[in-house]
Amino acid sequence: MNKNNLPIYLAIAVVFGVLIGTFLNGGNSGLTITGGSAKEQKIKRLINFIQHDYVDSVDTDELLDGAIAEMLGKLDPHSVYIPKENLQAVTENMQGNFVGIGVQFRMINDSITVIQPIKGGPSIKVGIKAGDRILIANKDTLYGKNLQNSQILKILKGKPNTKVEVQIYRKTNDSLFNVVINRGKVNIKSVDVAYMLNDSIGYIKLDRFAQNTYQEFKTSLDKLLSKGMTDLVLDLRGNGGGFIHIANSIIDEFLEDNKLMVFTKNNKGNIIESYATEKGAFEKGGLYVLIDENSASASEIVAGALQDNDKGIIIGRRSFGKGLVQEEMDLGDGSAVRLTTARYYTPTGRSIQKPYSGQKEEDETIDPFDTNDIIDYDHDIEDRYRSGELFNKDSIKTIDSLRYTTPKGKIVYGGGGIVPDVFVPIDTTSYIPAFYFRQLNDFAFTHVDENRKTLSKLSVEDYIKNFDEDHTISDKFLSKLKDYNPSQRTKEQLRKYLKTSIARELFNDEGLYRVNQPDDKMLEKVFELEKQ
Repeated sequence: MNKNNLPIYLAIAVVFGVLIGTFLNGGNSGLTITGGSAKEQKIKRLINFIQHDYVDSVDTDELLDGAIAEMLGKLDPHSVYIPKENLQAVTENMQGNFVGIGVQFRMINDSITVIQPIKGGPSIKVGIKAGDRILIANKDTLYGKNLQNSQILKILKGKPNTKVEVQIYRKTNDSLFNVVINRGKVNIKSVDVAYMLNDSIGYIKLDRFAQNTYQEFKTSLDKLLSKGMTDLVLDLRGNGGGFIHIANSIIDEFLEDNKLMVFTKNNKGNIIESYATEKGAFEKGGLYVLIDENSASASEIVAGALQDNDKGIIIGRRSFGKGLVQEEMDLGDGSAVRLTTARYYTPTGRSIQKPYSGQKEEDETIDPFDTNDIIDYDHDIEDRYRSGELFNKDSIKTIDSLRYTTPKGKIVYGGGGIVPDVFVPIDTTSYIPAFYFRQLNDFAFTHVDENRKTLSKLSVEDYIKNFDEDHTISDKFLSKLKDYNPSQRTKEQLRKYLKTSIARELFNDEGLYRVNQPDDKMLEKVFELEKQ
């Protein structure tokens, strides 16, 4: 936003703010999407005045976008404006699919390099393989142009059943060939991995709660049950949420009939309750749910519903604290607004939305003149580091007035996130400086790219057990870092990360998670609890 336009931008924001204030406070709701009320005419007159008479050239579309964003920013942290250039990506992420050729790619030496063709997508059907370079698409040269990812996606994505002719260089046999790919629907997976940790414990890692998530989860659950699973680890760490109805479908697999899962309440006091049905496939099984400070929204609905119904054990650190429900409205020009329309509550009645901008929970008193009571919403996670909460359960602040009791007598708290039953501190021993990651990833890809024929013959089990036992490969990588002079502790961490990075190149997310499993402190806690 041009600073010279700031006064105009603020003026429009004020106008919108007055109108939205009138609207939300139940005033005369002559403000409509298509009508011509006096309030709408007021905005139109202001915009026309600026367009025709302002001293400098002004992009009024940009001003309106900024004004809408400013207006929503006055409401709560999760009521947001989605510009039209961002809406498609947001929609694809929530729907769980997009239309394209279906490859994960990375720019290597200014060439589009396929990391993996996506399972079930158009590219894998025509024989595209990991390591292939996409040189030309529909006669457009793609290499040597320093293209950004957004530019590449515009070329590779498109409408369903449209064709794109690509020229491929395959390094493994030094061949150059053309292939026609029919663009189609490509699944964005929600289940990162699902496998057996041992003979009885299954593991499912959920990345989001999109439209396709429940079906992926149910398929994974049934597969693990067929392998003899009696206990499940449901990993919701880093899961930022998604659709509530999808979360409810997953909860329903664990709870008996007619158990309350969640309820929502809007500004009129209307309550909508959701109950479990008879369909649950894992109502009798043992359950561990992993959460952390980045588990939010639908993740917290799941964790809260299970905790309040005394189902399973919640392990980890206090979750993010988002208990607001959004509805999306199309603004007619390709953009949209997500407006908070209700709060959700766990079965015991907890609101887990943490305070924002001086707001308070229903039973909590906040003094607006006491700066210690004002929550810096955007920096809450950093505040948890500073307070010691991520390292010690005793540092988690709870409020007696927001104390609740589950049917079996367990004490739980509202007021900001789900507090786990079993606390696991954040692991700082695995920390390595961020500037090493680019070098790690580049070295891992190059190693796999140069040895793909040999490495592709390995199973995950063989790789975990035997890869780089003599440190030949990791020593080669470390020799490239001599100018950085890493400490011995950092070197050991780099060896582990390198093995993980190469595993991901070879075996996708399953390789990543299975190689990391022995060092995962929360999974270590699961095994400890199992022994007890």
